[in-house]
Amino acid sequence: MSSLTSPSPTISEPSGSSIDDLLNRHFAGKVVRKDLTKLLKEGANVPVYVLEYLLGMYCASDDEATIRDGMENVKRILSENYVRPDEAEKVKSKIRERGSYKVIDKVTVRLNEKRDIYEALLSNLGVKDASISSSDVKKYEKLLAGGIWSIVTIHYFFEEGQKKSPFSISDIKPIQMPNMDMGELFEGRKAFSESEWLDVLLRSTGMEPSHFNERAKWHLLTRLVPFVENNYNVCELGPKGTGKSHVYKECSPNSILISGGQTTVANLFYNMSSRAVGLVGLWDVVAFDEVAGISFKDKDGVQIMKDFMASGSFARGRDAVAASASMVFVGNISNVDNLIKTSHLLAPFPEVMIDSAFFDRFHAYIPGWEIPKMRPEFFTNRFGLITDYLAEYMREMRKRNFSDAIDRYFKLGNNLNQRDTIAVKRTVSGLLKLLHPGGDFDKEAVRRCLAYALEGRRRVKEQLKKIGGMEFFDVHFSYIDQETLEETFVPVPEQGGGKLISDSALSPGALHTIATGAGGHLGLYRIETQTTAGSGKLTTSGLGSNAGSREALKVAFDYFKANGQRISSGIRVNDHDFHLHMVELHNTGAPRAITLAGFVAYCSGVLKRPLQSQMAVLGDMSLGGNIVPVENLAECLQVAFDAGAKRILLPMASAVDIATVPAELFTKFQTSFYADPVDAVFKAMGID
Repeated sequence: MSSLTSPSPTISEPSGSSIDDLLNRHFAGKVVRKDLTKLLKEGANVPVYVLEYLLGMYCASDDEATIRDGMENVKRILSENYVRPDEAEKVKSKIRERGSYKVIDKVTVRLNEKRDIYEALLSNLGVKDASISSSDVKKYEKLLAGGIWSIVTIHYFFEEGQKKSPFSISDIKPIQMPNMDMGELFEGRKAFSESEWLDVLLRSTGMEPSHFNERAKWHLLTRLVPFVENNYNVCELGPKGTGKSHVYKECSPNSILISGGQTTVANLFYNMSSRAVGLVGLWDVVAFDEVAGISFKDKDGVQIMKDFMASGSFARGRDAVAASASMVFVGNISNVDNLIKTSHLLAPFPEVMIDSAFFDRFHAYIPGWEIPKMRPEFFTNRFGLITDYLAEYMREMRKRNFSDAIDRYFKLGNNLNQRDTIAVKRTVSGLLKLLHPGGDFDKEAVRRCLAYALEGRRRVKEQLKKIGGMEFFDVHFSYIDQETLEETFVPVPEQGGGKLISDSALSPGALHTIATGAGGHLGLYRIETQTTAGSGKLTTSGLGSNAGSREALKVAFDYFKANGQRISSGIRVNDHDFHLHMVELHNTGAPRAITLAGFVAYCSGVLKRPLQSQMAVLGDMSLGGNIVPVENLAECLQVAFDAGAKRILLPMASAVDIATVPAELFTKFQTSFYADPVDAVFKAMGID
């Protein structure tokens, strides 16, 4: 028994004020009203987690008077201590005149091995070599790995002839949670339903869930999975302005966003000369913005990335290096409906990355086109967890593993291979860590996460099928309830409807065929033939400068003139002019193997009799009428099925290749066989 499911669950809408009350009751001191963050963000160019750290210290209350006083305190601290780059010299002067001064800045440390001391760079202040104690560096190792926003006291001491910088740092206080009580979080989570906790998570990232439908809320939630799962690879492509990179830039001190452009293996993975691990060893999440612009200076960059995405490790020289960073790829995509019909949904990636082996490493694909473009009201004014508390909670969850949750209640269908299974289990584990961090989930919670995870992985697999062909044929993902043995298939919404071969009848002289185009890839083509009174002339269009295609259609026309009477005694080729137009439906370039299709189209046009609906004509013929079998029969049938064909016309010579076609694919069609070109015409028009 089987059924079809919609992956997004429908959960009742919780009330905003009740969630605010629950948060203030169970997470007192760890929540903040998010509109306060927006007010401060407009005036200070600092990450959200820095602002909310300060708000959490002074404004973590639902009492208006406390919030008002706290806001004044935070504004004062930002005004007096936050270093604006354009006021750096003024702040340096204050430090010099006072001897010491407290500032808020991003501190990055490096070891000066020539002098055997640690030196700090303060980004906004512009001080590059302030001395800092070894004990502080050992205490906060991330100072060496990309830097930390901190509240620091800077001292100034100058002596004639001294070689070191007059600036030094003491009393460094990183802007991050000092400790994380996971037991307290698990206990607080119990006060919320799943739908309420989902809204809490979205509000904690700054979004207002009441403005999003259920599917969009799950897409927004999935953006957080890389923060809780080690070595999780995900991509999200969608229109501009949907907030794709927001969480990776603003919501955690543990992620880094790399804007599109060149990067190096040394920067991203491993520097051979310094023997230092790159970004993947320093951050929990490495996100690439604007995927279309990604490029590696090194030729082996993409290959090393593939190795890392598959196993969490890579080899450089004699060293095998392991790291746990998740990889996120975000970019822009438009006209999704057209891409589904003519190409694939990974087309925005650069050419060097259009590789089925690379994309097969993706655990999920978030459909960014289902998330609305951001508007002011989409950002919440209600309470949410302080961003830094959320970030630490997510980081702690990386130590746990819920990937066995599926096996408690369900089995995966037979279309999932090992890589599919790993991907689905990782996504389910990540979603459960976010929604049920204490591990107290039930069967229905797992079902909801499983359906979404299957859809996300199938979206990747559907694109792989278009790029890599029959190797990725198995895309009909399902799960089986171990209790009832009911099998549920999970669709991908954008794949339904809008088929290239519609169920409506074509005009006489029109047909669909599948052949290898000039670019070397299989594609779907529509031939349209117009027949008018004339003197037996043929003109063609839609072929560009492809002489091979023109020659193939001329051969078909010559055969048509010589053998038209075998089709019908009423055919008078020299009494008509023919115009044949070729439409490339997959943009694969004009094909050569279209002689037989051209012959069938001429006959249909002159007889004014259409072909059977939803039919694809396969195979080719020579000048003498000898039938040429179909190349890559299995892949041709997959293309036909994806395009919406229900009938297939095959040469008898291809019958021996049917064994290469998966049975579940071949049975999708009503198949007819032809022995010669004349037989093909009769079978195509449904004449026995």
